[in-house]
Amino acid sequence: MVSVLAGPAAALGLELPGEADLTREVVRAADTYFLPVAPFSAGAVPAKELEGRVVRQAWRITDAGLSTLDLLSAIREQMRAQGYEILLDCTAPECGGFDFRFGIDVLPAPDMFVDLFDFRFLAAQNPDAAGAQYVSALVSRGGEAGYVQIVVVGSDTAPIVAVPTPVINVSPDPAPQPSAERDSLSLPETLMAQGHVVLPDLVFTTGSSALEEGQYASLSELAAFLKQDAERRVVLVGHTDAVGSLEDNVALSRARAASVLERLVEDHGVAEAQVTSEGMGYLSPVAPNTTEAGRHANRRVEAVLLNTR
Repeated sequence: MVSVLAGPAAALGLELPGEADLTREVVRAADTYFLPVAPFSAGAVPAKELEGRVVRQAWRITDAGLSTLDLLSAIREQMRAQGYEILLDCTAPECGGFDFRFGIDVLPAPDMFVDLFDFRFLAAQNPDAAGAQYVSALVSRGGEAGYVQIVVVGSDTAPIVAVPTPVINVSPDPAPQPSAERDSLSLPETLMAQGHVVLPDLVFTTGSSALEEGQYASLSELAAFLKQDAERRVVLVGHTDAVGSLEDNVALSRARAASVLERLVEDHGVAEAQVTSEGMGYLSPVAPNTTEAGRHANRRVEAVLLNTR
């Protein structure tokens, strides 16, 4: 467990569970921070504009048994105990998923990873605090690690890191769904049940964004699902491994997702109004990028269900 403490004049003191390593810290004596105060709505994330000393930290938690709920619960309870009022507390789908993630201030990868389908966000205020008056916490997981971003706004809020201590009484992640049960679901059933699904059989030309010619069962299934109800909408999200720059990988992932969209519209007759495309680059891994198997798993295109009405 690692303590993240504000300076002498500040009231905030947080302890992060697990074996935590500070991966990035940005301290600005005078800055502006837009504190999210509500889920994504009407094309934007409602936010409170704050000015003052802003400290941004990213932490990597190496304890694989910690879920995003474990991480955020520990932070939430400490804030409440110190008199902070919770302004926003939401899970990925409640926050707004993709739109919320890209509508807020997030430190760059690889220091901070955000899984679009498994993150939690909390914002709090304590106007009576001497220093740390506003705090936000964003938690997620990537591979076997947890990631925490803490943003503190107020006077004299430079954090101090204490010596780690052992973790106690940490609840494990829920047991994973048996693979046989997952495999028994069709692509549309998985999309409806989980809100997203990987299109597993796509093949792209090496070093290119072009989808190779051929029949892809995943596209046929997805097209049939969309054509059953004209109100159904999905976003195709491209992902890459972590080889290369973020800018190049985002561009490649967007181009590959756009290639899949084009194939759905032109070859399968899906209405353009039902599909959009985006690219995440390497920002939302499903496996570690330290092995070839992990990098292969991270190179994918997913369909994310936006609505069914």
